[in-house]
Amino acid sequence: MNNLRISLIQSYLHWENIPANLAMFSEKIDTLQPTDLIILPEMFSTGFSMNAQQLAEEMHGQSVQWMQKIARQKQCAVTGSLIITEEDSYYNRLVWVNPDGSVQTYDKRHLFSLSDEPKVFSPGSERLIVELKGWKICPLVCYDLRFPVWSRNGLNSETGEPQYDLLVYVANWPERRSHAWKSLLTARAIENQSYVVGVNRVGADASGINHTGDSMVIDALGKTIYHKADEEDIFTCELSYEELKKLRSQLPFLKDADAFVLNVKQKIKSH
Repeated sequence: MNNLRISLIQSYLHWENIPANLAMFSEKIDTLQPTDLIILPEMFSTGFSMNAQQLAEEMHGQSVQWMQKIARQKQCAVTGSLIITEEDSYYNRLVWVNPDGSVQTYDKRHLFSLSDEPKVFSPGSERLIVELKGWKICPLVCYDLRFPVWSRNGLNSETGEPQYDLLVYVANWPERRSHAWKSLLTARAIENQSYVVGVNRVGADASGINHTGDSMVIDALGKTIYHKADEEDIFTCELSYEELKKLRSQLPFLKDADAFVLNVKQKIKSH
C-alpha cells in the first residue's frame, strides 16, 4: 500500500463571500506541490453562516464546479463542506471530489444546538467512507467530533479489516473550546486506531467569534504529527500505511470492541 500525501489548508474566511473565498483558496492551492488530498475547512466558501436562504448552492453550483476543476488540475482529491440546497432542504454538506471530478457527499449528522444550525439545516443519516489510493477514509464535520459512536471504527464483517484508515474532520471550531477540540481529536485517533486529521479555520467571524485553527494530524497512537495555532498555514505530510498496519497487528484492540448497531432516522425539514 502506498503512503498517502495529504495537504491541510488552515485559513481565514471571508464572511459570506463565495467568490472571494474561492479566489483565496485558489491562490493557496497554487502553491502546493503534488499531493493526494487537499482538505479545506467547514463551510469554506462562506464561513459558518446560518444565512442559507441567500447563500445555499446546488450541487452543480460554482463551489462544487470549482472543487472539480481543482481536483482535475491537481490530480488529487479535494474535500470541505458547503451550504447546499436540495429538495427544499438545506444541508451542511461535506463534498468529496475525486481526481477524475466525480463527487461523493456526506451531510453533517450532528447539528450544533448552541447555534441555529438545527433550525436551518437538515441532518444527514448516512456516514461516508471513500477510497483513495487503497486507503479507506471517513470524512466528518465539526460537531460530529463530540460523538464517538458516530465516528466509531468497526471491523468489516466480510474481511475483518477496520472500516477506515483515516478519519477527517473539517471544522469552524471556536477558540473558547480549543482544548476540547485538541483532546477529542487525540481520543478519536487512539480509540479507533486510525490516523486523524482536523482542519479548522482561523480568525473572527461576523459575530466576533474567534477561531485559533489548531489544525492537527495525529497518528493511531495519539502522537501529534502536526499542530498549528493562531495563524494561516498550509501543511503537507505523508501518512504511512505500513506503520498503521504494523500497529494494528501488534495491538489488535478493535477486535475486542463491543458489537452494536446504531439506528439513525432521517429528519426531513421543509423551507
